[in-house]
Amino acid sequence: MRKVLAFLLLTVAMKAQQHPRDKDIHDADTRAWWHTTETLSSDAMEGRDTGSAAYERAADYVAKRFAAAGLKPAGEVGSYFQRVPMHEVSMEPQGTDFTLLDAGGGEVPLTFLEQITIAPSASLASETTAALTFRGYCDKDVMEGVAGKIVVCFGTQRTGLPTGAERVANALAGKAAGLINVDDPYFSIEPPRWPWAYARTVSLGPAPSRPGGDGLLLMRMSAAAFTTMLDASGRNAASILASGGKKDALDSFEIQKRMRVRLRLAQRAYSSPNVLAMLPGSDATVKDEYVVIAAHLDGYGYGTPVNGDKLYNGALDDAAYVALLIQFAEDIKQQHRTLKRSVLLCAFTGEEKGLLGATYFVQHPTVPIAKMAADINLDQLRPLFPLHLLTALAINDSTLGETARKVGGPMGIAFQADQEPERGLLRRADHYPFLKAGVPAMGFIFGYEPGTDAEKRYREWYQVRYHRPQDDVTQPMDFEAAAKFNTFFYRLIETLANDAARPSFLPGTSFKSKP
Repeated sequence: MRKVLAFLLLTVAMKAQQHPRDKDIHDADTRAWWHTTETLSSDAMEGRDTGSAAYERAADYVAKRFAAAGLKPAGEVGSYFQRVPMHEVSMEPQGTDFTLLDAGGGEVPLTFLEQITIAPSASLASETTAALTFRGYCDKDVMEGVAGKIVVCFGTQRTGLPTGAERVANALAGKAAGLINVDDPYFSIEPPRWPWAYARTVSLGPAPSRPGGDGLLLMRMSAAAFTTMLDASGRNAASILASGGKKDALDSFEIQKRMRVRLRLAQRAYSSPNVLAMLPGSDATVKDEYVVIAAHLDGYGYGTPVNGDKLYNGALDDAAYVALLIQFAEDIKQQHRTLKRSVLLCAFTGEEKGLLGATYFVQHPTVPIAKMAADINLDQLRPLFPLHLLTALAINDSTLGETARKVGGPMGIAFQADQEPERGLLRRADHYPFLKAGVPAMGFIFGYEPGTDAEKRYREWYQVRYHRPQDDVTQPMDFEAAAKFNTFFYRLIETLANDAARPSFLPGTSFKSKP
């Protein structure tokens, strides 16, 4: 009897250890969703980095869960998978260094991934030494005389100033050897974060990627490293950064140092799968139309340690919302419900490397693009505080906005357009390729009133956990808010699938349906 009791106590203890947040979750559906989240973001899944064996394990797990929920394969040749070809260029930390050289022969090394990083490209030289010149915001009209130099720019994201792409174009036109974007420490809505996990460029297809132009060293530097760069120059780095943060005019000047850049490149080609499944519709008139629901399965994997932890688990970004796709399918099966339109469930790969899986799927759809009625993307969701307000990306571009309001309003959820467009969130998630392809699409972010505790929690998440090992299942959560969003999502998809009217773009949008 004692042995039986001991076994039972051990079993209870193991279950409690496996699901330590159960005491905080008060309904079965949310508990089941979080259990799947725990599995997908566990250390055993190793952060699900694109192109890794761990990502393949995660994809296989999702496919098995889709199959168990009764979903039909929607990938290639009757499978749940669509293999996405990719080419990766990466910088090896050993053998890559960035060093400031002064006129007296002094050398000051900068710490790779902690103070400076670079966009890898197959076209880069293994070693470059060049003079440094500061050119403010790097407008076109201040880029004379930069040939053969490394141009240092204030890397602003502010509207009305040159974009990153424009700075690159201006540097290339001036025949610069390189470009350094210095962080804007005053961009408080999404402050710069260091370290970077790693330096990799991943592109679609087997051919090498060449971001930033042929041979251009495209770098990013922390504000602290910029201060080091200007040491003994007679220039005040803090004053320059403050002026840039206010969009004030910035002088151009030559920096009395050179930079030596030594690079050790590695390349590889591989494929990584999207996981695709279908819940067939029941209505003969609309079952060949599809409501797409999507989340990205990939994460960062292993990277530069933060507080001693080098595994970037990616719990909220985005394991939790692949888990929600699974939970949606399982609920439909358990409740024996049918929907009029078909629902296409997509767990995309390569989102963190540039929306690669979603882009490839839109370019090589396994169902006709013209039959995709809508795309609802689950990413950028942070259930950290009570849910009363959702920021809805592309809310004013299609009738999806009005449908969301009709579903969420009775639940006490208000909606707003993106209040921080300078962050470019619309272009940073997997709904964007669908919008460009002419499919009405939308993504959601937990909203807040400025100056509230909710805003404080939201900002803290981006500062401490975004693309960090700290995005794991131990982080602060508001499970009631998560449950409320999950219920909203279920109702929204059911409404879209059963509504007689197909979603459409609104007049004035820059996105257009494709025939």
